[in-house]
Amino acid sequence: MTETLTYQYHSPSIITKSHNEAGLFLSNYSEIQKKDNPCFFFGNLRDPYITAQALITLSNVVQSSFNLSPFQLALLKDPIVTSGNEKIRFEGFSHCAGVYARVDILESGLDGEFPEPGTTNVDFNQPMISSLSSIERNEKVVLSVGAKELDLIRDAKITRERKVPLPVKWIKALTSVQTFLADSEYQHGFNKIQSIQLFKTLPPGKPKSDYYLISRAGKASFSPVKSGNAICIGGVHRLRLLEPLLPFIDQLKVFAHPNMQSTSWQLYFGSLRFSLTLSRDPWRGFSGEGAALDSLLEDIPDSWLSATHKFCYANQQFNSTLFAVNEGIHISLVNQLTTRLSAMGLLGFDLDENSFFYRRLPFKTERILNLNPRLKDAEKLLAEGNVRIQQRETDKVEARVKGSGVDHVVVINNGKERCTCTWFSRNQGERGSCKHILAVKKKISEL
Repeated sequence: MTETLTYQYHSPSIITKSHNEAGLFLSNYSEIQKKDNPCFFFGNLRDPYITAQALITLSNVVQSSFNLSPFQLALLKDPIVTSGNEKIRFEGFSHCAGVYARVDILESGLDGEFPEPGTTNVDFNQPMISSLSSIERNEKVVLSVGAKELDLIRDAKITRERKVPLPVKWIKALTSVQTFLADSEYQHGFNKIQSIQLFKTLPPGKPKSDYYLISRAGKASFSPVKSGNAICIGGVHRLRLLEPLLPFIDQLKVFAHPNMQSTSWQLYFGSLRFSLTLSRDPWRGFSGEGAALDSLLEDIPDSWLSATHKFCYANQQFNSTLFAVNEGIHISLVNQLTTRLSAMGLLGFDLDENSFFYRRLPFKTERILNLNPRLKDAEKLLAEGNVRIQQRETDKVEARVKGSGVDHVVVINNGKERCTCTWFSRNQGERGSCKHILAVKKKISEL
């Protein structure tokens, strides 16, 4: 399996400025093209200054890392752009894939046309950042997602990018982060002043211990001491990525995963939202979390998956509960379908709308196994006959799984899982099931 999806552009994307007017034209490319339409969106940004500031912050996330070497940091990657359902969304991960950021430009922030929905990859090189940085509040900025190559033109200087790789690691990370977001719950809301005051309590440097978002006497702060209904934040220093945007916000909302496997910080600017989602710890990338593995165990007919994909493409969003009710399908089956589409990078999750949105990426079911090596290894264990069920009762299963020179013991008791392998010992199930537990679960489902 290759490590990148290579994007080839065919005509320029342009950013231009003259006097008080600027134009930004972002190129598009897709591995599949349902219609030969070169344009996904063309029109004005209603608040170009705030949009530019948000995109610069997104670029800062994409260029940051919290656990990689300087050599790895040199391998810069670029944001994903999805245009559809009267919105434009820019998404990206830090290099370590432990921080996910998204800029949502809503319908009220756009004045233009959406000829066709689509997803592309854009380049945020330094000339692009410089041009975005110089946009002023009263400028007219035209955004076009649709030209076929990426050029940046300003003062007769042209910067051109013909190929931009989209890392497979990002698609793996998209799977887990959407699963965490779909399970996250609203916890706190702050206005601008409260948000600025809260961020003044961030500790200096890079604390190694967990910090907590706590509230005492109606005042929120970050503290190394847990109390009450505190929200746990590993790698709290990563929140400093949001500080440049705080003076412009109307509101900040905080969402947390029930098991504190992620926290999401959503900033509101009227017609624009900026979301930052942090993994449990700075050394944990979303690409390795395995949050969706259990939902991928049961076999689903390709015809059902294809039909759900077509529904998502047609509507550009997907409310799983509503879909289950309308189609008379059990919600557990719909959740398995959405997990599979997410595992191909096709679905993201919008916290405010409480629904999935669609990314137009290639529909390739083989990615589900290729991007989830533990699941692939579990399938191999089963195919080679290395899983033996020793005991099976109503609430308890014990099995032996043949490994490399050693048999691992798997016990599933009242929903609690244990395995004698190194992966389980190190992670205790916090990063998804090990391949041995996955193999046993699939074996049970087939009996």
